[in-house]
Amino acid sequence: MNTILLGIILIPIIEIYLLIKIGSQIGAITTILLIFITAIVGVYYAKYEGLNTLKSGFLQLSKNQSPTYEVISGAAIAFAAVLLIIPGFFTDVVGFLLIFPISRKIIFGKLTKKYKKQNNLKNDYIDGDFEDIEDDNDRKI
Repeated sequence: MNTILLGIILIPIIEIYLLIKIGSQIGAITTILLIFITAIVGVYYAKYEGLNTLKSGFLQLSKNQSPTYEVISGAAIAFAAVLLIIPGFFTDVVGFLLIFPISRKIIFGKLTKKYKKQNNLKNDYIDGDFEDIEDDNDRKI
């Protein structure tokens, strides 16, 4: 089954389950306030981390280095901000994990190790040398 379709089906189910469970424990008004507070704090912190990432990217560019990590990090922060705006506790936890630099580095480290292993397995080329032999019959321009 397609993972995107599975995510579209499972994420709302998880969110509804968590909203019901947490709402029954702490009350409906407190649950709603908690959702709004996490959205406001999360978006503010995403803005702060986004500006820090932008500064770091410009610093890398001034050193004539490629800001690859900063570009990927900026995309992750933007995605995290969207997750924090969506009401729910599961998306808030995932959003906060993507916003904090320490957990973001851990996630990126695991993903790069996974893709490096896959790319190293695809060495299906042959290394060789060649020699250009000129004939007298070749036309010279």
